[in-house]
Amino acid sequence: MKIIITPQSELPIYAQIEDQIKEQILNGELKEGCVLPSIRKLAKETGVSVITTTRAYSDLEKQGFIASVQGKGTVVLPQDNAFLREQYLKRIEDSLSSAIIAAQTINMPQKELISLLETLWQLDTTGKDML
Repeated sequence: MKIIITPQSELPIYAQIEDQIKEQILNGELKEGCVLPSIRKLAKETGVSVITTTRAYSDLEKQGFIASVQGKGTVVLPQDNAFLREQYLKRIEDSLSSAIIAAQTINMPQKELISLLETLWQLDTTGKDML
């Protein structure tokens, strides 16, 4: 598991950790049953406080991504396909909303924006390079 902290980010550090772990779970890098580093180990590896990593793990547990298992540590939980789909739909909506706002800022016609989306879709049929 790789976590990169960006001090200049607008996101709090706990949210950066949370988002990166969530992303790795959603894209399959961290699979069901995978044991995550302990809170203390993750804090040491990332150079942040134990309180910060505790907050990230706590939030992920509340969201159903991970669970603390007695004698095993913190593990990745199985992901419901409907939940995964909903998470991705939210990300798509957010990205498209940002694109629409940017297009409106420069007075780009709707048809041109749709054409751009279609072009990008054709260039990367896997979608993986676009995320």
